Amino acid sequence: MNMSKTIPSDTFPIPVRSSIERGEAIVELVRTAGFQSIESLAAQFDVTPQTIRRDVNLLCDHGILRRRHGGVDVPSTGENLAYPMRQVLNIDAKRAIARRVAKEVPEDASLFFGIGTTPEQCAHALVEHTHLRVMTNNINVAVALSPNPQCEITLAGGRIRNLDQDMVSSEAHNFFGRFSVDIGIYGVAGVAEDGTLLDFSSDEVHMRTELSTHCRQRFLVLDHSKFGRSATVRGGHITDATAVFTDKPISIELEKQLHQAGVRLIICSDPVLPRNFRRSGL
Repeated sequence: MNMSKTIPSDTFPIPVRSSIERGEAIVELVRTAGFQSIESLAAQFDVTPQTIRRDVNLLCDHGILRRRHGGVDVPSTGENLAYPMRQVLNIDAKRAIARRVAKEVPEDASLFFGIGTTPEQCAHALVEHTHLRVMTNNINVAVALSPNPQCEITLAGGRIRNLDQDMVSSEAHNFFGRFSVDIGIYGVAGVAEDGTLLDFSSDEVHMRTELSTHCRQRFLVLDHSKFGRSATVRGGHITDATAVFTDKPISIELEKQLHQAGVRLIICSDPVLPRNFRRSGL
């Protein structure tokens, strides 16, 4: 019996232009609807089962999805996806968020940057700002901003997580507490239905909590895939932010909570472009 949950038929076959776009759409579908069989995916994307197998094998080899008999589902929630895969997943959404964040950051600002791929994209978007003072435990952020000679960068010490290129171990735990800055920019692994923030380790939660405690404004940056995504360690709430930047509307309940807490919700979606339009740059 086919247990795949499908999207209503009027939205399929999904119009995609490349295997990369199809891969991103497969990931989004599996995260939204759960287990998908190879046959179901082939029908929904209007391609052969052999084509879908190539797509899902690549996604599974990189840890983005998990093989199950006859199909795929999401990996277990005990660990995050590999950083290189997270860097390209939903990249257009992350860049749209980053461009919007850059408009909110004034010149001469002092900033905290947390770990993750969306804060990294925010750093790229801020590379031409003048006289920024940045404190971060994210090596990717430091590298992104380093071409700007007017940006002063202070990096946390401690043991590096080699694949993630960041420091969250106990040696780095007091880093953000040494400073008081204008804006903290941080992401999370997931947001539960009640607004609880989730990450994959207590060290990650500790660093994020310390970051948000010592800045005057708190910018939570996350694409739509983080809402409803499971992770193992709870810490903080979405209403702890000053502003939440995402790329799609969120649930009515969470939007109500943000409104009642006085937290700005900023939807950072790009306009729909013609299919033959070629993007350039960021």
